[in-house]
Amino acid sequence: MVATVWPALDPARVLWELWRDPERLAEAADGTISAEEQALVGWSRPPGSPGAARWTDADLALLDELADLLNRTASVGHVIVDEAQDLSAMALRGVGRRASTGSVTVLGDLAQATTAWGATDWREVLAHLGQPSAQVTELVEGFRVPASVIEYAARLLPHIAPGLTPPRSVRRSRGELDVRDSGVDEVGRVAAEVAEREGTVGVIVADAQLVGARTRLTQAGVRFLELGGGDGTEAFEAHVDLVPASLAKGLEFDHVVVADPAAIVAGEADERTGWRRLYVCLTRAVTSLVVLAETGVPDPLRGP
Repeated sequence: MVATVWPALDPARVLWELWRDPERLAEAADGTISAEEQALVGWSRPPGSPGAARWTDADLALLDELADLLNRTASVGHVIVDEAQDLSAMALRGVGRRASTGSVTVLGDLAQATTAWGATDWREVLAHLGQPSAQVTELVEGFRVPASVIEYAARLLPHIAPGLTPPRSVRRSRGELDVRDSGVDEVGRVAAEVAEREGTVGVIVADAQLVGARTRLTQAGVRFLELGGGDGTEAFEAHVDLVPASLAKGLEFDHVVVADPAAIVAGEADERTGWRRLYVCLTRAVTSLVVLAETGVPDPLRGP
């Protein structure tokens, strides 16, 4: 009798039944999402069972939410979240559920948010985490990126994160910044020049320019490893990495060559995300940065 009146519910089955039945979805979504939005999330050809469903990443967030509603998620004592600026509202809710009675340390840089749903305000992030009263501390001093490089990249802040205080380098050496009137066609020659120095070298280009950059490096006799694919040349002996802009986040190199910053910006779905992607690319340098801008330095980087 209890099972009939109060049946056990499985998150996958609940969502499967909702997505496969337009009438049930319309009833549940009334006043929340429009008919057009319902058509986007519903299935035109429903799978035969929950087990046969190919759940998307967005569905997984909903399944996690459903699991919490049906069987409260146990809380841990403390959660640490890195790169939090790139998490969606639903992902943040998922993290918050796992620290409902615990504490949270959130780390991130709004200037480096490169997802379509990237955060623009930490208070909004904390609200999604269920920690609206948490303290926000802005870290301004840094030691990894030299002053000449971080000051140059910080020219983008008014366009990507206007509320942030420009970062300051605490290193004694200001590092080296070299902006040249040349483009991807010169990336082989410049990489060969930089590779003569000690330390690792990262050559960062727009994803769409990988083929051309690969060819130029090979023609210049530069041994390199291409991150994310490609053949490279004598990769294990190389200390040069060819890096598509979309994979640059989290990396660091002693010396960095950034080719055609305008193309890196244009490679993103919107301009602000493009500037943020460029900011990430520029701040991979630990010692020196060479910027190849044959079509001219984009306006936000011109500075005063």
